[in-house]
Amino acid sequence: MNLRQSVFCAILSAISVSGFAQEHKFTRADTLRGSITPERAWWDLTYYHLKVKPNAQDSTLSGSTTIIYKVLQPNQRIQVDLQQPLLVSKVIQDGESLEFKRDGNAFFIDLKKKQETGKAESIEVFYSGKPRLAKNPPWDGGVQWIPDGQGNTIISTSCQGLGSSVWWPCKDHMYDEPDSMQISITVPQKMTDVSNGKLLSMVENGDNTRTFNWVVKNPINNYGVNMNVANYVSWDETYKGEKGDLPVSYYVLPKNLDKAKEHFKQVPMMLKAFEHWFGPYPFYEDGYKLVEVPYLGMEHQSSVTYGNDYKMGYRGRDLSNTGWGLKWDFIIIHESGHEWFANNITYKDVADMWVHESFTNYSENLYTEYYFGKKAGSEYVIGTRKLIENKAPIVGIYGVNQEGSKDMYYKGGNMLHTIRQVVNDDEKWRQVLRGLNKTFYHQTVDGSQIEEYVSKESGKDLSKVFDQYLRDTRIPVLEYSFGGKGLQYRWTNVVAGFEMPVKVQIGAGKEEFIYPTTEWKTIKAKSEKRLTVDPNFYVEAKESKTS
Repeated sequence: MNLRQSVFCAILSAISVSGFAQEHKFTRADTLRGSITPERAWWDLTYYHLKVKPNAQDSTLSGSTTIIYKVLQPNQRIQVDLQQPLLVSKVIQDGESLEFKRDGNAFFIDLKKKQETGKAESIEVFYSGKPRLAKNPPWDGGVQWIPDGQGNTIISTSCQGLGSSVWWPCKDHMYDEPDSMQISITVPQKMTDVSNGKLLSMVENGDNTRTFNWVVKNPINNYGVNMNVANYVSWDETYKGEKGDLPVSYYVLPKNLDKAKEHFKQVPMMLKAFEHWFGPYPFYEDGYKLVEVPYLGMEHQSSVTYGNDYKMGYRGRDLSNTGWGLKWDFIIIHESGHEWFANNITYKDVADMWVHESFTNYSENLYTEYYFGKKAGSEYVIGTRKLIENKAPIVGIYGVNQEGSKDMYYKGGNMLHTIRQVVNDDEKWRQVLRGLNKTFYHQTVDGSQIEEYVSKESGKDLSKVFDQYLRDTRIPVLEYSFGGKGLQYRWTNVVAGFEMPVKVQIGAGKEEFIYPTTEWKTIKAKSEKRLTVDPNFYVEAKESKTS
């Protein structure tokens, strides 16, 4: 983030905090969750081995997390997060028990062994208890325990925003991801667990349980880790993609097998379209899975969850009201789009959640365009504008686990669609999208890095455009008038220094670009005094009687 952006963001954050204070007072717990505390900063997370045994009889979990880390600088206290009412029972390093103290949802562990810079170390955190029940998953998540009507219990986790520490001990901040991971889930003998990555083994334990060992070979964000337990049936196929053979697997409830095999034919179509726009699927080594769950669905890395009732659109509805949104299943397309934007490119701070949601909302438009044409894609994204509220900025407040407004979806998608018009070169724009996923491959980022990259690679200074759409709630207004001198025009309702070219049609003439600033400009115009703005730009136009 450059100095101008830093100052601007700091001012806006201060304003936002002040305006938000009546709704929510930030606490020490918010800081412990949302900031890179001294007890987090000194160590680099490299590997997790998560072991969990869910007990459907009393809705409890028990298990442990082995955390392997690299010492960046000496420190003897480490922060591990686990949300109430779950409890840490003990912590072990090199066979020795360690003392720890709880502070809300954070545990501060005192290490006995001297921590030396550059050394690899590990601790194992043991825990148990009854985790928070998911109230409205995936938005208000936790763990679900759902009877399947056959005497079994379906168990599902979803924790975006809430944090993965709602069901397992971890370093619950997005800036640091493990390079790889193993997930071992022990379930009743007739049940199956589906988690992230590839199945390494399934071990029969001799006590009417079996353990599924899943291996994730790529970096993974915490909230993307999931546990899905059910009496699943499955099938596999191979997708011939840009990086070779991609293993694709599907897990559904037995009653839905036939319709799932037909409905899930959209997955290879999705992969084809998104590899075209965004580059290779980012997790070939871990494969792609689509897993049926009892909630709507979520973007769990390499284990995308699905609960859209095998309907087209969003629960059978077209969010754009254009008809195009009923040509595909919203959950398959949107949640899979997150494999590129959220799981490959991941925000460091939830305040930059737009990096996930704006690009993935925009992926719906690009999928529509790929199969139904450019006009269809444009109509879809423009049709979603009625869902934009413009009540609060898209960018949230840094350091306190506070995301921005829900406009990060539809306004964010329309922002990107508008920027594409400004770039005015479809192939260059496609290469910008692919370049993002290559340049920031398997990385965590600040939103400013994405903004600067798009400006640089598009050859356009888009800094004020991002400021306007991400950090301001106003819709730019193209104010214009016709007079003896011709057409006069300028931007109003915008941030200081806003400059963005816009395509217009003057009278019956051809569409052309004009280059407004916040100062009046004049161009010659024919006698027909009518101006029409290209609807692909998310702006408004207003005729002024004076200039």
